[in-house]
Amino acid sequence: MQRGPVQDPQSVVFVVDDEATVRRSLERLLRASGHTVESYSTATVFLSRPDPGVPCCLVLDIRMPTLGGLDVQRAINDAGRALPIIFMTGFADVEICVLGMKAGAADFLMKPFDEDQLLSAVASALSRSTEIRLAQAERLELTQRLATLTPRELQVFLLVVKGLLNKQIAGRLGTKEGTVKLHRANVMRKLEAQSVADLVRMADRLEGVGAAETDSQEAQRRSGPHPQVANAV
Repeated sequence: MQRGPVQDPQSVVFVVDDEATVRRSLERLLRASGHTVESYSTATVFLSRPDPGVPCCLVLDIRMPTLGGLDVQRAINDAGRALPIIFMTGFADVEICVLGMKAGAADFLMKPFDEDQLLSAVASALSRSTEIRLAQAERLELTQRLATLTPRELQVFLLVVKGLLNKQIAGRLGTKEGTVKLHRANVMRKLEAQSVADLVRMADRLEGVGAAETDSQEAQRRSGPHPQVANAV
């Protein structure tokens, strides 16, 4: 049985279990605790559900017909969804537990578990989802700012965050120190940075932006889009 989504929830707890009695029990408990809940009897149907755009987590039975819990986790990870998973199992399967946790599971509950265990795990998973979504939103905003830099400004940015001084950057790029200062000022303005430390923090948040710059890449930057921007999304 599937329960439809509630309009504009602050967060959503998904429940996927092929046993109807388990789903109903979890729904009652979670709703009584103030959570918006959507339950699904099959993982296939759940995976077709678009991301709700709010913090969410998944309470998932690890052993189900057709598509098992680890398969669902793999599909979610491949899609890059900010969806922490709480696995449920009635079997003391150490190997599966290890695989699930290594792949990023938020928690692992052995059936039967008590209400406090579940509610605590859900609260922690929703908090984790919130943090992930905030980080993703921040990275997207930073990436959009980075895309406003010219190829030369991008070069200056990458060298500044490596700790090079204006004179050193000028020598590296074969230009004048005054020109570097101008590009550097543009970088600070476009990225809305107040200091070099701000630029370094931005580079750290954008995976791939701090990759080493090679001479062969310089020609590509001058003639085409920024490869770092594509990698930073």
